[in-house]
Amino acid sequence: MKAAIFSGPGKIEVREVPDPAIQNADDAIVRITHACICGSDLWPYRGLTKRDAESRIGHEFMGIVEEAGDGVKNVKVGDLVVAPFVISDGTCPECRLGMTTRCRNMQSWGAKGNDGGQGEKIRVPLANGTLFAIPKNQVTEQMMPALLPLSDVLCTGHHAAVSAGVRQGSTVAVIGDGAVGLCAVAASKRLGASRIFHISTHKDRAAIGRKFGATDTVAARGEEAAKQIKDATDNLGVDCALECVGTAESWNTAFSAVRAGGNIGAVGLPVQVPDIPVAKIFWPNIGVKGSAAPAASYIPVLLSDVLSGKLDVSDIFTKTIPLSDVAQGYKDMDERREIKVLIKM
Repeated sequence: MKAAIFSGPGKIEVREVPDPAIQNADDAIVRITHACICGSDLWPYRGLTKRDAESRIGHEFMGIVEEAGDGVKNVKVGDLVVAPFVISDGTCPECRLGMTTRCRNMQSWGAKGNDGGQGEKIRVPLANGTLFAIPKNQVTEQMMPALLPLSDVLCTGHHAAVSAGVRQGSTVAVIGDGAVGLCAVAASKRLGASRIFHISTHKDRAAIGRKFGATDTVAARGEEAAKQIKDATDNLGVDCALECVGTAESWNTAFSAVRAGGNIGAVGLPVQVPDIPVAKIFWPNIGVKGSAAPAASYIPVLLSDVLSGKLDVSDIFTKTIPLSDVAQGYKDMDERREIKVLIKM
């Protein structure tokens, strides 16, 4: 089979690798039909975070179960499935509390001994807690780009909104116009936000944000963006700021845009972000909550709305490629020519 290999910063290659095989009773083998490149994949690609050279890469995928170990009970051969971006057992105390990204037996796609999601097949450990069946009789090929974001970015955008306490009537600022930020806009609308400020200086991305539910586009960055939001809210700020980038500037914008007593929901992978001074939280009574999204807890919550068409973020995919073109897909996303690249096997 073929799979994408991270060879070092700026180097993604497609190579022949051994087919996966069942190793444990709770393993499943999935033939991947659709996968994609994540913004977090770009951090090691850019050399900003460490990743083992010659490792498999990719953590967002859907496919068909081809084999299942004797201990796999939640899915069966032939099922169409989606997997969250973290492997979890679904049974430990943290998983039972909904924090599947803190599973006591958590594993990562592409880590030593595990396959990556950008390949033709994949071994799925802990399949009972990690794979979610999608009713094939409710799905068409055209729906796949709406379902695939359940593996990561749709759940991550939802987690930002939930962490910030977005609810009916909330005012929201979404910081970030990548796939996660755009999904956070859609999630905020779904949860009933009355006004959604989307910070974006790119017309194409801002247009998608408006389609997903943004009521206001803020075509500025940093303090200027926060100032425009304050001016539009009678110098108050928003109830909820959704930090979907993970940089020092985006964090500063979130603190400047949120009102006293408001909340920040943070899901941007923090890279080179300094520690937050406690005084920034204490004096204005700002709540800060966020993490890698527990997608395994959110997939069952969001799936019905995706299947019904009520929640469709497929416009985040601006390019579709075969696996053989994955290196170009990384380059296109790195240079911001594309928002998110879908890989169709």
